Parts: sequence; structure tokens; C-alpha cells
Amino acid sequence: MRTFAFARANSVARAVEHRQAELVSAFVAGGTTLLDLVKLDVMRPSRVIDITPLPLTTVERLPDDRLRIGALVTNTDLAYHPDVLADHPLLSQAILAGASTQVRNMATTGGNLMQRTRCPYFRDAAAACNKREPGSGCDALDGVNRMHAVLGASSECVAVHPSDMCVALAAIGATLTLHGPNGEREIDVADFHRLPGTTPHLEHDLDDELIVAVTLAPPLMPLGTAYVKLRDRASFEFALASAGAMLSLDEDLIGEARLALGGVATKPWRCREAEALLAGKRADTAAFEAAADLALADARPLTHNAFKIPLARQAIVRALRDAARRAREDDA
Repeated sequence: MRTFAFARANSVARAVEHRQAELVSAFVAGGTTLLDLVKLDVMRPSRVIDITPLPLTTVERLPDDRLRIGALVTNTDLAYHPDVLADHPLLSQAILAGASTQVRNMATTGGNLMQRTRCPYFRDAAAACNKREPGSGCDALDGVNRMHAVLGASSECVAVHPSDMCVALAAIGATLTLHGPNGEREIDVADFHRLPGTTPHLEHDLDDELIVAVTLAPPLMPLGTAYVKLRDRASFEFALASAGAMLSLDEDLIGEARLALGGVATKPWRCREAEALLAGKRADTAAFEAAADLALADARPLTHNAFKIPLARQAIVRALRDAARRAREDDA
């Protein structure tokens, strides 16, 4: 492992100053992604900035009833927080579907948003990877690409986004608060993760900024949610396809729907056209299958991952079905 300088920040402003002081630097909290990638020689920060002393560890209810989550709230604390369980059970379901208890105890909300792909070519410093080294090529295009994206890919990169938590945030709708050299700004979570296009190395909409909070949109009522994650084994495994669904029902008609996918796209994938299709429809299998078909209409398989399209279709239909059942129970 390469050597690097180390600094500990005692304020958000100081953390940003440390970041600007080095050309290549990185924030560390739980370190569940960063330290692995440093050991693999994939990330090579000249300075690592410890942000664990920062007061960003609370979940608070705002006057407008939204929930504001500090960037250093651990995945475990977030998944079991009573306000999250009451208002946004999809977020809890998604978090608990990911990683292991030990990792969730360390991983943070901000770190999860910054989580990087598990593409084996990205994590192999000897492989060609435009995300890791711009202009070097993409070995996944003609390589073993079973785990790769069928949505949002480009000729430069087909790496899939790995997070479960971010799928739930995409479905719920959230605002990120970022602090940088010019102060604070807010950005919609849907705009935070970038599509690869011709610049796959630019993964996030950040400019020497630190994520300080995530604010969740108000919940749907009555609310039914479901997170379906399909994978090679039952635990500690990344999704081959996942779907997070939220539904509100009025006498079995869908009032509003939210749907997002994981494991199949280069970023957390919000299915807005499928949501619009569902609005006003009866909550039945025919509507759910039609929504799944629309959500996957632009899917383009690679050599080894065509199975992901029917698999994602199953995940969508199951998630919508289970969300509808829970919405009926919630309204009973």
C-alpha cells in the first residue's frame, strides 16, 4: 500500500480546507470502500482526511415533517431508527438487504452514497478501465460481464452501481446537502450520480465538497413498500437485480407509485415513466407487468448478462405486488 498523509478534521469547514490542500485526497469515515481500494492500489490518495469527529451523526425531523440524516449516521443506526421505520421502511429494508452486520455497523450514509463499483476490472489495477484510468479502455466490454449494467451504460463503461441504500433513496426522493469552498448547496439525489457517457471517471456531482446530510422527501400515505433483491446467495452479496417500490392506494387504485432499480444500471435507476404508467391503474399483476416492461424497454444486454432483463422484470413485479399488499394492510 502506498503511503499517504493523514489529517483529522474538527469541523466541516476544516475538512474542506484539508481537501483543497492536496491535489489527490479523500475523506474517510467508516472506510469500508476506501481502505479496500487503497490496498488494491486502485485509489491513491496523497492525503486521507478523517471526518469521524464531525457532528453529523443524528436523524432529526424537520418542521415540514421531512427527515434530515447526518452523513455520519451508520447504516445500522439508520436502518433501525424509529422515524425511518415509521415513515420510510423501504430505506430500512434496502439497507438490511446489503452487506453484513459488521459492515453496516461501520458504513455511513455519506460513504454509501460515495460507494464505488464492484466491477472486477475497476478493482484490478492491471486491467483496462476508463473509470479508474481515463482513456485506457474497458476490458469488461469483451470480458466476463455477467455482473454488469444493462441500463445507462456507454461505450466507455458498463460498470454497475453497487448500493442498495441508494436504490431506496432514488425511489423515496431525497436532497443532499453538500459543503464546499463556496459554502453549502443542495442537490437532488437523482442528479448526484452521473451516467458514464464519455467521462466514467466523473462519478458524482461534487466539487471539492463534503456530503453533510441527506433529507428525505415526505412519505406517501397510505404507504406500502417492498425491496426485492435477487442475488447469487442469500447474504453478503451484491444484487444481480433489485427493485425498490412504494405505492399509495385508494380503493385498490394506485394513487402514486415510486420505483427504482439496482444491480442492473450504472447509477441508482429511477423508473419515472413506469411510475406515471401506474398512476390511476388498478393494483394488479397486469399493471405491474406493464410497468416492468416499460422500465426495461431501453435495457441492452452484454455477452453474459442478458438474463438480468427477465430477472429485473421479476424483481419489479414482485416488489410492486408486495408493496400493494402492504399498502392495503396499512389502510385497513
